[in-house]
Amino acid sequence: MTVRARVTAIILCFLVLPLIHRVASAQEISTILMNNTFEIMGNGPKIGQRVSGTGFIMGIPRKDNPNLGDTVLITAAHVLNGMSGDSATILLRQMDDRGSYSRYPYPLPIRKNGVNLYITNPDADVAVMYVNLPMDSRIEGLSTQLLTDDSRLEQLQVHPGDGLLCLGFPLGIDFNGFPILRTGRLASYPITPAKSVKRYLFTFHIFPGNSGGPVYFSFANRFFGGATRIGIQQGVIGLVSEQINSALPEYKNNGLDVAVVVPSAYILETIAQLPAIH
Repeated sequence: MTVRARVTAIILCFLVLPLIHRVASAQEISTILMNNTFEIMGNGPKIGQRVSGTGFIMGIPRKDNPNLGDTVLITAAHVLNGMSGDSATILLRQMDDRGSYSRYPYPLPIRKNGVNLYITNPDADVAVMYVNLPMDSRIEGLSTQLLTDDSRLEQLQVHPGDGLLCLGFPLGIDFNGFPILRTGRLASYPITPAKSVKRYLFTFHIFPGNSGGPVYFSFANRFFGGATRIGIQQGVIGLVSEQINSALPEYKNNGLDVAVVVPSAYILETIAQLPAIH
């Protein structure tokens, strides 16, 4: 090998090493969301009936004091609306001295004297509410800046066929107390403006327990704006709402393995409706 070839190889090595490190961090949003996503359970409308869904936690700055923050739970509105009574249960996690995790039930007030403590969006299947959770629930800070708006989606040129990820508790299944990660593809067009489109379609089969789970992306070295951008582009594109069934009467009960995702624009809009905490 010539001296010039050796120098070129060394330069490429130094260029590639940071690239490998950055690509390796592609799943970081998955890890953070894993630590912020929980199963929610409650009594159904019928005696003895139990219903469940998925919710994820984010932090928002206080309206009257941006230096302070509050914790909010985000889920599908039909999850909380479908629970009777004033209280539900969120299944939190704790880690023992050996590093093993276990779930434990924690009371989640959802109404007070029959009045909802959560805010719903009149135009979308979204509910948000303030929550106070114990310190040992190991929740990581997750900023609402990860909720993608139209400008971010257009900047990244998000398009049909892009791979998406989703966390949830299908049929009540968990692994060490954590949600199950599943994947699919963005199956609809157009993408923006989100509030005109109203919903995205996602090649993903919904099971009971999936509703309210975050749907997100993690793109490595994505091509957009006429160039390949080295690094990871990630964000939450919305939440799982419902399954799509056939529009033909003879197949009306046949699921298409296609899910409806409520765009994050509606989540941001609903969070903005929360009252200030004094």
